[in-house]
Amino acid sequence: MCGITGWASFHHDARTQAPAIEAMTAALTPRGPDAGGVWLGERAAIGHRRLAVIDLPGGVQPMTDRPGEPNLVLSYSGEVYNHHELRAQLANLGHRFRTRSDTEVVLRACAEWGEDVAEHLDGMFAFAVWDERAQKLLLVRDRLGVKPLHWAPVDGGLAFASEPKALFAHPEIRPRVDADGLREAYSLLFNTGPTVWSGVREVEPGGLLVLDRDGIRERRYWQLEAGRHTDDRDTTAERIRDLVGTAARAQLEADVPLCSLLSGGIDSTVLTALLADELRLREGANARIRSYAVDYSDQAAQFTADALRTGHDTPYAAEAGAFIGTDHSTVVLDPRALLDTEHRRAVVVARDSPIGVGDMDTSLYLLFGRIRRHSTVALSGEAADEMFGGYPWFHNPKALAAHTFPWLLVTGDEAAMPLNPELDLRIAEFRDDTYASALAAVPHLDGESPTEHRQREMQHLSLTRWLRQLLHRKDRLSMAQGLEVRVPYCDHRLAEYAFDTPWALKSFDGREKSLLRAAGAGLAPDSVLWRPKNHYPATHHPDYNRGLQDMAREALCLDQVRAIADETRIKPCLDTPPDRLEWGRRLRLERVVDLALWLDHHKPELAL
Repeated sequence: MCGITGWASFHHDARTQAPAIEAMTAALTPRGPDAGGVWLGERAAIGHRRLAVIDLPGGVQPMTDRPGEPNLVLSYSGEVYNHHELRAQLANLGHRFRTRSDTEVVLRACAEWGEDVAEHLDGMFAFAVWDERAQKLLLVRDRLGVKPLHWAPVDGGLAFASEPKALFAHPEIRPRVDADGLREAYSLLFNTGPTVWSGVREVEPGGLLVLDRDGIRERRYWQLEAGRHTDDRDTTAERIRDLVGTAARAQLEADVPLCSLLSGGIDSTVLTALLADELRLREGANARIRSYAVDYSDQAAQFTADALRTGHDTPYAAEAGAFIGTDHSTVVLDPRALLDTEHRRAVVVARDSPIGVGDMDTSLYLLFGRIRRHSTVALSGEAADEMFGGYPWFHNPKALAAHTFPWLLVTGDEAAMPLNPELDLRIAEFRDDTYASALAAVPHLDGESPTEHRQREMQHLSLTRWLRQLLHRKDRLSMAQGLEVRVPYCDHRLAEYAFDTPWALKSFDGREKSLLRAAGAGLAPDSVLWRPKNHYPATHHPDYNRGLQDMAREALCLDQVRAIADETRIKPCLDTPPDRLEWGRRLRLERVVDLALWLDHHKPELAL
């Protein structure tokens, strides 16, 4: 995993701007702590920071197709899991390879297929290719948007980067936030394209962008489509097990230590079991994959069930690890460590955004730091809930009947930042318009029943929007610790198959994730297979709540915070006794604290 950055401009000689590309590249050092490099041409500058995972000596970047006077220059982030097959195919087409890295496979594939290259790649990736002969820049992002890729216009062209912070090292791009940015940030709609930063956009998941002398053009090379499902229940469960297993096996390749995140839920347990089985096939019966869970020192005594969590994870994770036969560890965090200002600042800096989930983000960041002491790659279970109907809104009649994004019934105004009414952001109107556009993008089959029609909408919204912020969170917080996290459930073939599977099959046993449970039979203990959905754990310690209230009071002393946040709606959260501060009110305080840290670090121009 790596960080990429650079620009192309037809108005300036990039060779005179070495300090700019070096500063942009340096901003991404946490994403690539092992090495860095830049390439300068007349019309383009390309930078790269590397986290070495495959072919440690051979995958140096930026990579060129030939030394001296290259035709193509590549800066690439991610993993292409079918690179062995592609290497053989490209070799048969006459390409010669200098390394065994997947980076060079992507480079030669670009030379062979040009703008159509992404359709040949399976994996998580974001990359930029400068074509020196054609004077053309190509930006490509993977199908589900696992890896980030941002861009912004500059004089005569555009700049790009894995993270906005690298763009702000370019002399023409400043951190600026306007009303549109605040709407994007605090409406919790998770659009793709626009960002909180004025002028900064994302390349769409499954999308590409081309810059040449004729201008900028964007297109989608992949998106979910509606298809007929003809498999019966048993065949469908077998097919899902095969698809998940194939993705898991492909993602085990690494020349560095690898582990699995094991929460004690069905998603991570099924995945870890498949990984463990494959590892034993490759390395022998005694091979054990390392697995990790997170807990808090007070959790056993202080745990309180809420809308998102029904039970304590740790016993289930330990049972799952013993059942599978992993080398299992529980990372136990002191809840008070989550109040450490430097930890929280590091999280906000990593996200480049004021929006997060406070203590859960800080906890995940600290967990990744502990894992990085032993492993460079971790595999995680994101997207299973979106694929198989794991969230409450797939099953709640109120959510199914609502004319808005279903997660807002869980998070809603309690989770959103109480915004200063003087800003007049018209969030409700923005949500309504965005929801209408989102539904219009959902593909359907003729003759669908009302139930199938609505559940297809729910799954499309979950896969194209809700999943976006989970992947953003996982990428930013892991890469800030120099850890690569892979997500096998995000395999696009699994997404296509699951999207076409009727709701009657997805819920055949009357529970969430029926098909994954059937597919995972024998891979996990029954206690895990039949356990209700649990979200990432949060601390319940009153000392944490008390410290959070103190930090929020300090944040509200800042003029810029008061310009954005509505003090009158936050005050009840400050006055609530710490042992009675429920999740919704606490999240308001988390948002105020993160807003203050974000403003202090980025010092954005507020054009409101």
